[in-house]
Amino acid sequence: QVQFVESGGGLVQPGGSLRLSCAASGFTFGSYFMTWYRQAPGKERELVAFITNSGGRTSYADSVKGRFTISRDNAKNTVYLQMNSLKPEDTAVYYCNAQLSGLGRPLFNWGQGTQVTVSS
Repeated sequence: QVQFVESGGGLVQPGGSLRLSCAASGFTFGSYFMTWYRQAPGKERELVAFITNSGGRTSYADSVKGRFTISRDNAKNTVYLQMNSLKPEDTAVYYCNAQLSGLGRPLFNWGQGTQVTVSS
């Protein structure tokens, strides 16, 4: 059974930082691209970043480019999202998932996500 457990969210002031983690299980982690998505209240879920199987290539939404960094540890079946210079518009629930490519679709059911709130 595939499972994603996201953690690391919280309340942070504008300009602050958070590091999200996603522990994955139930599939061959190292065989898939890994992604971070987010969903703000009243908005559709959007792709924030993806990383290739080996971690050799990453890609980001324009809205987070230069501020967020995705990484992975295949030995721990975990993907991370380092978020710096946070803005109020980054407020959302953040989710991870696996895909076959950067342009593909999420393959598995979503986890519970982790709430990120950026506010003074």
